[in-house]
Amino acid sequence: MLDFTFKGGNEWGSKLHRMVEMKKILRSLAGESLDTPPIWMMRQAGRYLPEYRATRAKAGDFLSLCYNSDLAAEVTLQPIRRYDFDAAILFADILLLPQALGADLWFVTGEGPRLSTITRDEEFAALKGGDDIHETLSPVYETVRILTHELPKETTLIGFAGAPWTVATYMIAGRGTPDQGPAHALKGENRDLFEKVIDRLTLSTVAYLSQQIEAGAEVVKLFDSWAGSLEGQDFDDFALKPAKQIIAALKERYPNVPIIAFPREAGDNYIGFAKATGADCVAVDNSVSPEWVAKHVQTDGCVQGNLKSSHMVSGGQALIDETRRVVDALSEGPHIFNLGHGITPDADPENVQIMIDTVRGA
Repeated sequence: MLDFTFKGGNEWGSKLHRMVEMKKILRSLAGESLDTPPIWMMRQAGRYLPEYRATRAKAGDFLSLCYNSDLAAEVTLQPIRRYDFDAAILFADILLLPQALGADLWFVTGEGPRLSTITRDEEFAALKGGDDIHETLSPVYETVRILTHELPKETTLIGFAGAPWTVATYMIAGRGTPDQGPAHALKGENRDLFEKVIDRLTLSTVAYLSQQIEAGAEVVKLFDSWAGSLEGQDFDDFALKPAKQIIAALKERYPNVPIIAFPREAGDNYIGFAKATGADCVAVDNSVSPEWVAKHVQTDGCVQGNLKSSHMVSGGQALIDETRRVVDALSEGPHIFNLGHGITPDADPENVQIMIDTVRGA
């Protein structure tokens, strides 16, 4: 939180000047309530945009696009050129990290990612150490470096990684699953191995995000897309605790870099999550109302969210009304406008512009 205590005219004046000069996203993350919230969108570089589809076709396939620094930078920049979002998020994928640890990774068209599985001790033993990831991930860091030069000066660059629990669910199942059943099963049957996987991912996530920051990321975000399937002590042990460890390690190295945590569908576990983990902002999904978020989560600081992404498909007056509802409900505290989850490939690009115009009062 920025300190406005009067300590002499020159010091106060310079502090106020720095705040005015600060990028809008960074002002919200520092705890300032703005008349118009900054806005960006999860998966804003994606298949709903024709220019993205053309660039992906040029790359050949999804992984080739992720590892081609010039093309990954290009698709990161495309939604900034089209919509002038307040932030750009690095184009990559949460599963590049397990690939860097030694897992086999490939994508099946129309079905999504596939990985070699980690369900036995000998499979875990074959993984690389947490710091042995950077050669594989060096193109990602180069993408960040390119973006630091190419983005408009007012646009914040956000780096990201998947949270350990969510990444572990893919590593254990070998694919996305509707209920994360294989990960829950391993957690119950071989807890020692499961905890080793979480610990390895925690260490490597710190190393990964550190290098993104070194390359120029101004903010980093931790995506725990499947946090909502953890309950009780398991949530504390495998969603909250790893996030706290990652954030503490990053804050020790980079105390001035804000961190957004997204424990998706956490429900009541959103309450107090920022204070418990040290996150500067908690992103919330649309399974909770913005009014509930204002009452229970925004009291601890900045929140991000939480328009339902289906409005990007359906559009109409409901899109305008719900966008205004989110802005109004969260207007009394620091807020970054976003969707409750990523935009989908069937979204209409024009609806994105309508959302932005509504937020910005056009």
